Amino acid sequence: MPIVPPSSTTAAGRPESVNGDWLIRGRDGRLSTYDAVGDGIVCRAESLPGGPWLAPRRIGGDQRVHPMLGVGQGADEYAHLATWRPTVKGEAGVIHTTHFRPALAALDWTPLGHPNQKGDWTGVPAVAVDAEGRAHVFVRNAVGGVSMRGQKERGGWGPWRDLKGEDVEEQLTAVTRTSGRVELYGNSPHGILRWTQGGPGWIPELDEAPLKATARQGSLRALVTSDEHVTLFYTDETDTVCAWRSGSEPVELLPGAGPGPVSVIRCTLDEVDCTLLAQRSASGRVAFAAYPTEQESAGAWWTESGPQLPLDARVSLTEDASGRVIAATVAPGGELRVARRKREAGLALEAWTVV
Repeated sequence: MPIVPPSSTTAAGRPESVNGDWLIRGRDGRLSTYDAVGDGIVCRAESLPGGPWLAPRRIGGDQRVHPMLGVGQGADEYAHLATWRPTVKGEAGVIHTTHFRPALAALDWTPLGHPNQKGDWTGVPAVAVDAEGRAHVFVRNAVGGVSMRGQKERGGWGPWRDLKGEDVEEQLTAVTRTSGRVELYGNSPHGILRWTQGGPGWIPELDEAPLKATARQGSLRALVTSDEHVTLFYTDETDTVCAWRSGSEPVELLPGAGPGPVSVIRCTLDEVDCTLLAQRSASGRVAFAAYPTEQESAGAWWTESGPQLPLDARVSLTEDASGRVIAATVAPGGELRVARRKREAGLALEAWTVV
């Protein structure tokens, strides 16, 4: 079980050790997954697009890490990973690596230090990559705010930046807009917080006032839904999935299918630009819901698929090289299951297979 502070829990009340989309499509079209297992980070990848999966591989060799992970991906489709490694007793530091292609070894871990100079780990990292391919690593700091360290345009890393914030909870969610600018969202007892960049390479700044909404801890998920907008999805205190875009009021989308966090992607279904959500349902299966992107008034409803899963199973979504929706689940013991959308109208999936 990951060692996570009491505030770092999902809507299910459990630790969520992986932040970001952990199922991604690489530059060569192959799918890969990333997970925190024991004291290491493990990658699993297809041998070729749509082909059999290779055996799990540990990233970073013998480097021991805390069982948590932030994953981000840029327009170049490289994966950026961030986690914490133990240093001396009771202390830790953030580390980062880049994985260019699923079949290649990732770069060695680069130490980024501690946002408060020294101390134990403070939260699960979140990662976003801007239009220039520069990674931004965000983490809650020791005083309850947020700190960031970003890559420089010509290599290396800038210093840790204090982005302010108060009583910030896990988890943060980071996203890159169509413009290439990075945004960050966090939850707090005061409401939902948002940080935005004023221009390429600028330090993200905290909005003057939080969104006065109560979100379940660990339920924030941000998605680029148009050139102009990012839509933030969260579960409120009544277990309703809500959608919010800056400049408008939150919209209640549909009742949550279950207690866990929602995974969300933008995809094309039957030639319609849709937003697709997936969540582990109360029955233990995976529930899916889709609606025309940014048209929450059209309504959405859940349809369940696959076998019953453990309570702590995670769900993620992406599209493969041919544009077909792929869903994956991973159980606490590491069992990975995947399913592809059938080549027919609707959202029916092929049989779930164990990798």
